[in-house]
Amino acid sequence: MKRLTIILVGVLFFNMLSVFASPVSAQAAADYDIKEVNFVFLHGFNSNAGSVQPLGDAIFDKLPEYISGYERDNPGIQIVADTLYRSYINNVDIETWASNIASDINKRFAGKSNLVLVGHSMGGKAALYAVAHNIGNLAEKVAMVVTVNSPIKKLSSYYFIGGDTNLGYEGAQLLLSDQGVLNSIANYDSSEDGLWVANNKHWLALVSAESYPLSPQFDATGVDLLPRDMDDSIVPISCQYSDGADVIYYGEYAHSDFKILEEVADNLADQILRYIFGGNMDFSVLGRAGSFEHKSDLFPGTDYWEDTVGGLSADSGTLTHFNESYFKWQHWEDIVGVEDIAGTRCSFQNSQKISFPLFTGITEIGWVDPDNARDGRIYIKTRAAPRSTVQVFWSVYQQGLLPEGIERNHYEVEIETGTQSTAIGAAFWETNNPRDIRLHIRSQARSPFHWFRVQWRVYYTESREIKLIDSLPLKVVSE
Repeated sequence: MKRLTIILVGVLFFNMLSVFASPVSAQAAADYDIKEVNFVFLHGFNSNAGSVQPLGDAIFDKLPEYISGYERDNPGIQIVADTLYRSYINNVDIETWASNIASDINKRFAGKSNLVLVGHSMGGKAALYAVAHNIGNLAEKVAMVVTVNSPIKKLSSYYFIGGDTNLGYEGAQLLLSDQGVLNSIANYDSSEDGLWVANNKHWLALVSAESYPLSPQFDATGVDLLPRDMDDSIVPISCQYSDGADVIYYGEYAHSDFKILEEVADNLADQILRYIFGGNMDFSVLGRAGSFEHKSDLFPGTDYWEDTVGGLSADSGTLTHFNESYFKWQHWEDIVGVEDIAGTRCSFQNSQKISFPLFTGITEIGWVDPDNARDGRIYIKTRAAPRSTVQVFWSVYQQGLLPEGIERNHYEVEIETGTQSTAIGAAFWETNNPRDIRLHIRSQARSPFHWFRVQWRVYYTESREIKLIDSLPLKVVSE
């Protein structure tokens, strides 16, 4: 099949804008050192160059101000910017996609370096691959890769509605035209590529998602394709980055909102330009993480739970009872924990292991003294069938605020494993205090015989400056 490409090449030298007083040329700039910043915009799967135009426009609308500020602070240095838009065949595997990117850069941007690759979705995934594998010698030319809602990790690791983990929905759109892209999205993990880029260049990952896994925020068709994960309508937030990335969480937005919402495009443009030219940035850093499990009871209906997570561990232990009787059920009442903990208690968690499920397990649990926030003791009432064992694992948590000057950033919640007919119905911060990273999670499971395990992560903001432009080499222009 003859390859059809659409070439949109824009060479925008900012000497033509009001920020420069005279044209930039080898003759006119003889007394200047020049730094080049060359942007390459890469669209995603099932898309084209026009889809990233709003983000490119936002960047180039703001760029003169950033350039003026840098040149004012660095007399004798002039910034020159170029940009390349390009449409790629987007049904091919990641290696072919990366090769097409490299080929176009080497043709259209021949001799250019200091490249900033800005890739949306699959475009970002392919950009990491191209640089990490040095396709077309891009590793020598690229200074930075920006990924926007890209499926960095393999999507086959995530649960799609109905149990489909192989992107069957996108496959249905492509029908027989797929030439490897679905396999690359579903089964290729770009984490190692990203780590190489992060360690040797720069990797800025811009991520977003809904507020909890079953939120209807981005369900355009009324169906949540990823009911167990916080997603942007198609990519879970935990899939959008990996170790090494400088992560910016930019809010509760859908996969392609920057195409239609000007404020989103402006926000992303500012993040990218601050990373290049300097300025305070709020990066996401993991603060605390954990998991908990719930199992429904034996009675038909739906069971509901509310958990507060993110506190500091104050005490924990295991409680075990064995019913030695051959004929009678046995009951126990226990008090566990510390009466006077060091801080202010906030929550407890428990799970149980039982040898015989019928009428065996925890029948009642709660604080010994509900009114005393320093009392970390828990009252646990259990029962077991004849010749059965009940074992309870319990933990008590206390509040643990972030240090002064540091604030929470975002959270991630997902059902890691379990049966169907389970869900996370809501998730939100426990308090309005920006230093409190405790999270409140509401979950449910249809009974009987359904269970699930929840993974949660809470992040705080680390404010710092990158200023990539300082590390870019100077080009000395002489007559």
